[in-house]
Amino acid sequence: MKTNRRSFITKSIVGAALLTNANLFSAQAESMVSLKKSKKISINQNDIILFQGDSITDNGRDRNNKNVNDNGALGSGYVNLAAANLLEKYADKNLKIYNRGISGNRVPDLQNRWQQDTLDLQPTILSILIGVNDFWRTKDSGATNTPEQFKKQYQDLLQQTLSKLPQVKLIIGEPFGVKNVKHVTDDWYPDFLAYQNACVEISKEFDAALISYQSIFDQAQLKASGSYWTTDGVHTSLAGASLMAKGWLDVIK
Repeated sequence: MKTNRRSFITKSIVGAALLTNANLFSAQAESMVSLKKSKKISINQNDIILFQGDSITDNGRDRNNKNVNDNGALGSGYVNLAAANLLEKYADKNLKIYNRGISGNRVPDLQNRWQQDTLDLQPTILSILIGVNDFWRTKDSGATNTPEQFKKQYQDLLQQTLSKLPQVKLIIGEPFGVKNVKHVTDDWYPDFLAYQNACVEISKEFDAALISYQSIFDQAQLKASGSYWTTDGVHTSLAGASLMAKGWLDVIK
């Protein structure tokens, strides 16, 4: 584990500097190639893999079902598809895979349930996809959480995680929006880019693998329209879920 990552466990985090428009658009360009640059995560014997996030991760899972490696507990989205691949490919590794995504969640919601739904499970690999609701609620519900506040909350969450689970391997999913499909309109931009950029920066600060979902969906639209991959610009179709699962599995070496 890198020295600069260990130092995050003990040092306090200062407020982030204000982002410029140039930073935002350069981050968007960087996202187009970050899949190639992203660090890779190895699968080891007895790994505990936990998926955390909002409705995209939740995807209809039975929240009363706490079993590992269970269809009902994993939902019907990208988590289930990725888990199926992992369990087949690494049948000899005794993997335990959980889904604890909850629809509508923002980072503060994760903070409120982090002990029970993450730390108590003691994952060795932790995948987080969060951020679209942190932005979206500022548009449809009058929330006032800024990109800077979002980034600080996310940093605090990961600092807490590393203080309890210093060896955990982190995977950060970039929040995405497929433009001109129902909810994702021109009004989202450029503001949404700041939340995406925060996730890119956080992945570097915490030595996490980054899944550039925005780039993945942008490239997919060269084959089919956005409405083919998502139902509303955010939530995936079956094809979109498969696309996300493949993106997730690409960071596994």
